[in-house]
Amino acid sequence: MKKAGILIILLGLVSSFSQAQTPHYSYDALQPDSVQYEIQTRVARFLSDYHYNKFSLDDSLSSHVWDSYLTTIDGGKLYFTKPEIQSFEQYRYTLDEAMKNGNLDAAFAVFNKYRTKYKARADYIEKFLDKPIDYHTNLVMKTDRDSVQWADSDAELDKEWDKILINQALSLKLSGKTDSAVVATLKNRYSVMEKRTSAYKSENVFHFFMNAFTEYLDPHTSYMIPSAADQFNISMSQSIEGIGASLQNEGDYVVIKSIVPGGPLFKSGEGNVDDYIVAVAQGDDGEFQDIIGWLTDDAIKLIRGKKGSVVRIKLLASSAPMGSTPRTVRLVRDKINLEEAVAKGTVVDLKHGNRNYKLGVIDIPMFYRDFEYASRGGEFQSTTADVKRILEDFNKQKVNGVLVDLRNNGGGSLVEAIDLTGLFIKSGPVVQRKSSIGQGSVESDEDKSITFDGPLVVLQNRFSASASEIFAGAIQDYQRGLIIGENSFGKGTVQQLVNLDSYFARLNGRRTAVAGVGNGSTMGNGGLAGYGQLKFTSEKFYRITGNSTQIKGVAPDITLPSPFDVDEMGEKAYSRALPYDQIRPTSYQKLGIINTEVIQKLTEKYQQRMRTDDDLRELVADIEDYRRNRDVKEISLNYDVRKKEMEDADKNRKSIKKLNKSTKEEDKENDVYLLEGEKILSDLIALRKS
Repeated sequence: MKKAGILIILLGLVSSFSQAQTPHYSYDALQPDSVQYEIQTRVARFLSDYHYNKFSLDDSLSSHVWDSYLTTIDGGKLYFTKPEIQSFEQYRYTLDEAMKNGNLDAAFAVFNKYRTKYKARADYIEKFLDKPIDYHTNLVMKTDRDSVQWADSDAELDKEWDKILINQALSLKLSGKTDSAVVATLKNRYSVMEKRTSAYKSENVFHFFMNAFTEYLDPHTSYMIPSAADQFNISMSQSIEGIGASLQNEGDYVVIKSIVPGGPLFKSGEGNVDDYIVAVAQGDDGEFQDIIGWLTDDAIKLIRGKKGSVVRIKLLASSAPMGSTPRTVRLVRDKINLEEAVAKGTVVDLKHGNRNYKLGVIDIPMFYRDFEYASRGGEFQSTTADVKRILEDFNKQKVNGVLVDLRNNGGGSLVEAIDLTGLFIKSGPVVQRKSSIGQGSVESDEDKSITFDGPLVVLQNRFSASASEIFAGAIQDYQRGLIIGENSFGKGTVQQLVNLDSYFARLNGRRTAVAGVGNGSTMGNGGLAGYGQLKFTSEKFYRITGNSTQIKGVAPDITLPSPFDVDEMGEKAYSRALPYDQIRPTSYQKLGIINTEVIQKLTEKYQQRMRTDDDLRELVADIEDYRRNRDVKEISLNYDVRKKEMEDADKNRKSIKKLNKSTKEEDKENDVYLLEGEKILSDLIALRKS
């Protein structure tokens, strides 16, 4: 929620401009109910008992939660003024006692004030859009709202909003819209946003406040009201008529939070986690509908459709430079094709230097395991079983080495990460775990057989997380294979899901089935009568060296060019992420295949290519331009200046696309990471033969 309220400044995008309907306003003060009082106190007590990060309900927590709540409501500092913020200070150190006693007065008082400010701001916007817009001003606008101070008055906020509206109008005009279409689009957009605000219910306020509290504990702990819990459970990832993505509201935007391997969006290769969906169009010829300000539920209704039908969406990366044009992605709605989600192997013939190499490339989009069939015994589908078959085939074809591609692999089954490691080592520990009460355990590969013992390279990027990091970390710690690419995500925590209806029923002494606490388990079963669900962090992962994968992730042995800084993408970017720490190492035997000398020699060959390879040199230059544009803190509100900036940003976006993982065979020749990975693997093979 950190960026809530900020994004409204950044985008002005292509959309249809159907005549806005007058919303039915209801700005009556919202009030909490008795169920919310009960949930607040019980959730606070539950998390105090079970969350990995032990905490106290005290003034320090109260102050942090209060700041987070204000950021949730007005993170862009665009509605409240400094005097109003100062008047709220009376609540800063009261939330700890309020949570113990079930008091929500402060949360509702501030939110009700926000709604009145929003209504007044909507009236101002409507009047502004009734006047001609000046597209050739000399004004500039700050893009980093975190760095600005609260405005002293509403008049000062008016000037800020003038810039915001001109900026959004410029973006629409630069996309090819006429002046009248620009105004119609903006009027429709803000009409939708006001309708949303006027339609808020007390449960929405409660949801915002409870997540301001849970985010204090860590970014992966969250509370879901019943409607949000239903959406979480059904989600688009399981929709037979969707695009294969789960979505979530952040501020005024619908954000992609996960992409399901095998779904239409995954197969397109055009979407990324944390992309903003800013517009949707039906079919190949339909006009785009601006969905800025829409709730996730409403956006999903627009994105879903008949199987086999076409939907087009406009996406903008959360890290895109100011002025970037959203990319249009054409998708055919379909069922999730599980065949697209499984590991796949390809044999690549590569001439590198003066030698010919036969390389085995394995793409693993996720760590999957059929737990139902596994519990029955016998054969079942899993990542390890599929990769083992691929490796056995590679052995028959006498490949010289294997590259395992874990890019964009967000994790999955811990068991599979352990078993997969076992295909490349004889046996031994793979990962350590520690619970909230300090109890530790070591998870090991017990199978003494090795499926492949040749040269091994693991390719990862910033979106390789969780189980991916466990596998890559173990391969690196055993010195079994070479890790290349970007630093991994750094998610070293385990979450569990609690059905609060069932859990509270148990507390109240009624009979109910409650599952045990374990990795990925759900505490409580049954329907969602009125309490919702709670996702909380209960464990941490540690490498066999004792180092946590939390925050630091897995650092590659050879780092490939990247547009991302470690601090801006991944776990470290979360302000309340659990810290990195260490525990005692466990006993294991290093293989010594990838030692310091080997890494140094391979790095020298890679760096030589960086100096001589035209494609790599061009990519590095494009990344530097991308970073400079992304780090711009001000943006011009002049049409001619913005047009030039937009053209430059589009050029950089096309260049950065070379770093994307290809999901289509015909695009692999442009997959810079994969191509360089194959060359590094070839260097490793040659080095081992020498």
